Amino acid sequence: MEAFLDIETTGLAPSSDVITVIGIFLANGTRSRFVQLVGDRITPENLLEPLKGTTTIYTYNGSRFDIPFIHRHLGIDLSAMFDHCDLMFECWNNDLRGGLKSVERQLNIPRKLKDIDGLEAIRLWWRYVNSYDEKALNMLLEYNKEDVVNLKTLRDRLL
Repeated sequence: MEAFLDIETTGLAPSSDVITVIGIFLANGTRSRFVQLVGDRITPENLLEPLKGTTTIYTYNGSRFDIPFIHRHLGIDLSAMFDHCDLMFECWNNDLRGGLKSVERQLNIPRKLKDIDGLEAIRLWWRYVNSYDEKALNMLLEYNKEDVVNLKTLRDRLL
């Protein structure tokens, strides 16, 4: 089984920011499943449970961001437990530069939520936390889901 993983956080510094959402798209042949952990549901046990049976985890810039953030906050080194493929480096090998959204545009990978980026994801989280704005949370979760599902599309195009 393969897992495509992306996190949302309150900022870029693992030492002072926290993980708000972990999205995992699990694919095993023609079967797939999507899991999201949000807020206090983000625990080591809740992360490892859906990853049982996983052989490879795919991320975009995960070796610099997602994996260290998870290690710092949950004490889990996913790169030591699973094969890890950071698709950003595969993109570089194919002369595709920029963040995930830029690479998606270069490869014509569609995206519904074109106006949301990492900074807006942080704002959506705080709107939810500070104002109990369920619409903001739902948009954040949809953004995360689109990132994770598009990682599989990206992997399929590159490898």
